[in-house]
Amino acid sequence: MDANELGRWTRFAAKGGIGKCFAVQDCVAEEAEDLMFLKDDEIIVLMQLPAQEDAYLGFCEGVVGRFRGSDVRFHGRLKKPVMAKRSS
Repeated sequence: MDANELGRWTRFAAKGGIGKCFAVQDCVAEEAEDLMFLKDDEIIVLMQLPAQEDAYLGFCEGVVGRFRGSDVRFHGRLKKPVMAKRSS
């Protein structure tokens, strides 16, 4: 992930993303794109990953990465993402 993309996701996380969840167990990152977190950490959900069942992109402790929905407990329903282009 390049610096611009990371900056966009970090700003989106600061606005609350599409929802929040709490880790129900520790999760160690197995690949560079995975999110690592400890039980009871709060994760900001950024998006559900397309073509991957039960996979999400999240933000935790200043890091953006993938995680499985089975490793977390969601707070209610996730918002529908709104895709909008910025006007220059």
